[in-house]
Formats: sequence, structure tokens, C-alpha cells
Amino acid sequence: MATYKRQRYLLMTTDPVHIGTGGYRLGRVDLSIVREPGTRIPKIPGTSLHGAARSYAAQLYETPEAAGQSQDGIENPAKNPVCYTFGYIKKSKSGDEEKAIAYSGVVNIFDAHILLFPVHSMAGPVWVSTLGRMKDAGFAVKKGDTEVSAEPETGKAFLSWKRSEALNLGWLMVDVEQSELTVEAPTNWQNEQQWQAVKDRVVIVSETLFSHIVNSNLEVRTSVAIDPVRGAAEDKALFTYEAIPRSTFLTMEVVLDDYREAFPADKCGNGKTDKNNPLPGGKWEGPLDVVKAGLRMMEWLGVGGMSTRGFGRIAIVGKPIEEEYGKSSSEPNPEEVSS
Repeated sequence: MATYKRQRYLLMTTDPVHIGTGGYRLGRVDLSIVREPGTRIPKIPGTSLHGAARSYAAQLYETPEAAGQSQDGIENPAKNPVCYTFGYIKKSKSGDEEKAIAYSGVVNIFDAHILLFPVHSMAGPVWVSTLGRMKDAGFAVKKGDTEVSAEPETGKAFLSWKRSEALNLGWLMVDVEQSELTVEAPTNWQNEQQWQAVKDRVVIVSETLFSHIVNSNLEVRTSVAIDPVRGAAEDKALFTYEAIPRSTFLTMEVVLDDYREAFPADKCGNGKTDKNNPLPGGKWEGPLDVVKAGLRMMEWLGVGGMSTRGFGRIAIVGKPIEEEYGKSSSEPNPEEVSS
């Protein structure tokens, strides 16, 4: 029987992240980033995360050929954990006839959505979210022992610290409707240093305001192309681009659909690469371990564009929350989730 599992990750950008739309447009910047069509809130597409995780996992396993669109360079893709996890196409030729063996991957990597967005205020840096986003990610927002069920009115905000006077969020001034709320993270994340640093600086606003706050506080940079001969700026080569800022928290989900149930753990399950060298980060016992290893490399090598200019690094916060289809528990004991 096929195995279905879902893991929810909490991510934090350690550098600005630029996932471009693939072209220029008229507007605030020359190079814009990917957004949700309905809300216009920036996101990190699952395609970007999938491609980077596969590439990094292939490098860790010492089979970089497993990262491309075609796996013709892999002798037996079915025995390669990266190909098994993310899927593969292998072509073969018999006489004049060309055949291809193709398998879909056994993991689905979904878009990463903004959960907590950093904004400058008179009270210092704060992290802005909405009640719906916090609840969807498994966080609880409480006033005393009572869980808050209604979002603040438009133009007002809930705070996780004591304050009565109005608060600015960038250019926007909001009134404080409630303060000293308690924001509780899921067990797997509540003791992590990154969450502990921001939990008393959380601002909850209405869905109506959230998109305006995010889009008006994105990081915008200006760059110029350099003439390699003169070593100086090229004429008319100035351009601007935007990015999700550092210290933004996002959530994303990975779903395991292991319809094959034949994960090749001969080497990686013993902590070895394809060349029998020690596998960095420890052994891989299943496809979710392969994904996690690739995602962890993003903390070093990043994802998206402008990586050589200091963009793109993302850190995993704590352990992912794991749920198996058909079981009621959505958050197991942290010791039950592999690190």
C-alpha cells in the first residue's frame, strides 16, 4: 500500500530572497518577484524549492547527473535515491529505435508562503502576520486562556506586548485594539532560537492591510552592470530589483506519495554516497530525508536569483511537523520526527 505523509516546514530567510518573474515590467522596480495572483503577496514557488533541493541532494550524493532534466548519465536511476525521490527520464537506443523510461517523483513540494514579515516601527523591528495565517500554520493566538477568533478591524492591530498608543508599520499608522496577547508556536518550533527572538514582537493585522504592508516594505536594491574592459559602470545599465527581506518567516509543505515503495537505501541508508564516501548530514532512510538534506543546503547556497550578490539563503527552523494520512495526530512528539 502506498505511503502518504505530510511535513510542514517553518523557514526563515537569512538573506534577502529574489525569485524573479522572468522579465522586466513597468512599475516600482525593473525586476519584480513572484506573487500570489489574488493577494499580490510574494511567495517562494515550489518549483524553485524543488529544483534547488534536487540539485543540492544530487551534489551531496556525488551524482550531479541526477539533477538535470535527463538522467541519461545515471546507469541505473531506479537505484539512485535522488532520481527515485524527484523522478527521472532515461533514454535508450536500440538500433534506430529510441525508447525512454520515465517515472514521476514521489514527493510534492509546495509553495512557501509568508507567515511573519519584518517591518520597521517606532517600537523597533516587529513581525507582522494575520490571524488566518497563524492558525493555518498551527500557531495559537490567545488573550489570557481564551483563543482569539476574530481578526482586528481594518486600521487596527493586535500586539504580543504591552502598548496602548498607536504604532507605525513602515509608512502606515495603526491603532492598537488589543495588546499583551500570547502567541504559541507548535511544539516542534516553540523552543527554537529564531522563534524565541520574535514571539514578543508579533503584530496581527487584518487580511485587508497585510498585502499593503508587505508590498510597501519589501527590500529594493539598485545595481548597475560593469564594463569588464573599463571596470566602470556601463552607460544606461542601471536597474532595480526587489526581494523578500531577511528574517521573514515562511511555511511550506512537502507531501510524500510513495506509490512505488522501493526506495534504494543500499548506500544512503548506511550514510554513504554513491562513491562510498561519508554522506554529509547523515543517512537517508527515505525520500523525505533526501528532500530535507537538499533543503538544508539552502542555508549555505541559497535559492533563487542574485545568489552571487548575497541573496537567497534560507534556514529551516526546528523540525518539520509530520502527519501521516488517516491518523488524527497532526503534531507528533518531536523525538518521533527524524532530524
